[in-house]
Amino acid sequence: MASEHDEGGSGPVAAPQDGAAVTAATPDPKTAAAIAAAEAAGPQNGETVRVDSWIWAVRLIKTRSLGATACRGGHVRVNGERVKPAYALRVGDEVRLRHEGRERVVVVKRLIRKRVGAPVAVQCYVDNSPPPPPREAVAPAGIRDRGAGRPTKRDRREMDRLRGLEGLSSSRRDAGSRP
Repeated sequence: MASEHDEGGSGPVAAPQDGAAVTAATPDPKTAAAIAAAEAAGPQNGETVRVDSWIWAVRLIKTRSLGATACRGGHVRVNGERVKPAYALRVGDEVRLRHEGRERVVVVKRLIRKRVGAPVAVQCYVDNSPPPPPREAVAPAGIRDRGAGRPTKRDRREMDRLRGLEGLSSSRRDAGSRP
């Protein structure tokens, strides 16, 4: 029987009526060891972590330099404000990152400095991102047989028509005929 303050079983579990203790589910031993190592390598009390370093460490971005570039370009916002790469991040901050045509919205749960594995990284933030847009189902058009050679102009136009790029090829023709 959980207390009324528990939300979805994420907090401590109250003891049942008969007095037997109930323990919350723990992650596997490898993940627990990795979490402990990440916390040990993380900042001590009062220390902070740079935002570019943190978004790299939790695998929101591939490299730290890409994180710094995203900050300088205005693609990273913390609590609604554009930030520089050296912005000091704190637990509870909301980080919005626009990357690869998608916006990620995460709330910082744990500060880490070193890059960690994906199972550990997802425990360092709460992901509030909107779902990614659905991928368009596109049939592979224009697949040619091996050894068929270079496509002719007629073949290329047929492939463009199948891909839905008909207007694009006509605009190319118009651009080529202008003086």
